[in-house]
Parts: sequence; C-alpha cells; structure tokens
Amino acid sequence: MSLPVRPAYVIYQWLWTGLDWLFPPNCGGCGVKGARWCAACQADAIVIQPPICIICGAINIVGEGQCFHCSNSRPSYSSLRSWALFKGSVRNAVHRLKYGKDVAMGEILSRPLIQIVSNQDWKIDLVIPVPLSVARKIERGYNQAALLARPISLATGWAYTPSALLRTRETASQVGLSIADRLINVSGAFEGNRIKLDKKNVLLVDDVTTSGATLMACSQALRLAGANEVYCVTLARAE
Repeated sequence: MSLPVRPAYVIYQWLWTGLDWLFPPNCGGCGVKGARWCAACQADAIVIQPPICIICGAINIVGEGQCFHCSNSRPSYSSLRSWALFKGSVRNAVHRLKYGKDVAMGEILSRPLIQIVSNQDWKIDLVIPVPLSVARKIERGYNQAALLARPISLATGWAYTPSALLRTRETASQVGLSIADRLINVSGAFEGNRIKLDKKNVLLVDDVTTSGATLMACSQALRLAGANEVYCVTLARAE
C-alpha cells in the first residue's frame, strides 16, 4: 500500500530540512558532519527480513508462520513489526535519540517505520506512543517514542492520541532484568482511556523491542479499555 502525500507531513519534513541547512547536523549513527543519518549508517543497519513470526515478528524462525511462543501463548497485541536489529549504527542512533536529547533523530528514524506500516494490511484509527513515567519524562524533557509516533501520524492521517494511554506508576529500568522480572516490573503499570479507545484499532509505537514485556503490558491495558485491535511497531529489535 502506498500512502497519499499529506501536506502536514510534507511541511513537517520541510521544517526539519530547513533546520538542517541552518544548523548542519551530525549523524546519529557515526557522528559524521552533514546528515542526521548518513548513507554509511543506513547501509550498516541490519534490516529485519522474513522469515519472521507473523505475530510477534521474532526472527530466525523455521519456515513461515508463528514462533513457538506465539503458538503456545498468543500475545495481547495482534501483530508486532520492527525495522532493524538493535546493534551498530542503529543502536547508536537510538541512544542518541533516547539519551542525547537529539530530538531531530525522531523525524529521520520514523521514516522506515512509516514504510513498514504502509506495507501492512492494518486498519488503524489511533497512533499512541508507549508512555514514559513522569520522572523519566522530566529528566529527558521528552518521550522518544512520541518523537517516532508523531510523524507516523502526520504521514498516515491516523489520529495521534497519546492521552489514550497513561503510565499509572513508576517502574524500575528494564535494563538488566530477566524476562520474568520485566513482565512483573511493568504489569499493571498502564491504563487506557475508555472513552478514546472504545472499539478503536491502535498503532502502539516504541523505540526498541527487547523482551516485549512493555508492549504486552500496554496492549493489555489498551484492550481492557475497549480497544479492538492493537498493532505494534518499533524501530529496533534486540537479538
């Protein structure tokens, strides 16, 4: 499916291009001057290709169809797709977006996600970023998932509705936790808005898929609040 050219998205890209002319950027992957994301780093990205699990997008499965985990325990979301492996230039760029306060990376890194969703047969009503805790948002000054989700909304015309999903409690960092501990850590940490979600199909956006625990917890909250289908897209996926 090809997306129609939407004026709001074109203007959004023009604004970033203008800022690049005024303030020449450094590549988020390697630091070279002159581009937010250079051709060498794009070539270095290990783009995820089939065969993958048709549900969770897990790589290295045998043949087509579902992976072992999805066959035995269906996730709370309908489908998950990620663009590239979380390593090399992609890892550097995500860290630059997430911790380096380089908000300009959001627009350039959203482009492959827009391509992914345009290739899926997903019927979407709302685009929602995975919400940060209040403390982390104050610390960073922004939500990196929102910087990816907003341009997807502009490019597709799907309504950007971050207020439809809230994080209701602080959680420990997921870094270093086992899969079981990650699931416990985020269990019940999110709440959906029933008025905004009733019978809606949602695109949930995040930067990295590691264990999938956060996406599972968010999807469960969205479903409990009345969402019909929940589809997920992330920039990167850990091996």
